[in-house]
Amino acid sequence: MPIQRQTFDLEADEPLARRIADIDAWLPQTQCMRCGYPHCRAYAEAIARGTAATDRCPPGGAATLAGLARLLDRPRLPLNPAYGAHAPRVRAEIDEAACIGCRKCLVVCPVDAIVGARRQMHSVIAVECTGCELCLPPCPVDCIRLIPAATPAQPGRWPDFSDEEVQRARRRCELRLARRARRRMPATAPAHTVGARLDSAGKKAEIRAAVARVRAKRHAQAVRRTEPS
Repeated sequence: MPIQRQTFDLEADEPLARRIADIDAWLPQTQCMRCGYPHCRAYAEAIARGTAATDRCPPGGAATLAGLARLLDRPRLPLNPAYGAHAPRVRAEIDEAACIGCRKCLVVCPVDAIVGARRQMHSVIAVECTGCELCLPPCPVDCIRLIPAATPAQPGRWPDFSDEEVQRARRRCELRLARRARRRMPATAPAHTVGARLDSAGKKAEIRAAVARVRAKRHAQAVRRTEPS
């Protein structure tokens, strides 16, 4: 689905702003873009303005669908399969031995849940990862995998998310958007384009070389496992 951009000049319309906030409160703040919008707040605005239906949030599942139906006094819609299916929550985990430090996952994480530096291994902050999966496509060495996320001790509106986690993810996304706005950078990039965009020919060569080293290392490990002892 194409990512749709929204504007947020709402100071002159406080009732609309409150409505958007109420809708946003029923979105689990995974910031996964599956709904077709760059973050949950943008989707909430589209619902409030009547330009998007309430059936686009797979992570929210039945809880979000029911909550939005009650809030907006509308019939409850089934989840639209065009935007994915609800599934148990997951989180990302990086194989640090295979990570080449390309920083591509850092660029796309919508809640800054990945830490690391160029040419150094990266790590996922487990408690901050929303399971958005946006870090998977740009990784050139496929060193990121998804694992089941821990069930919160005190679930909130959703079985898989606590209220504290959701509020924290919303705040981290807001801080990221504010930082990007100051730098006049896009908030995030569609996942299918991130891996293809590189800053320079030099960086391309650097990543190709790093990928080659990882593949050679894996090949050597596979050969050693097949050699007779």
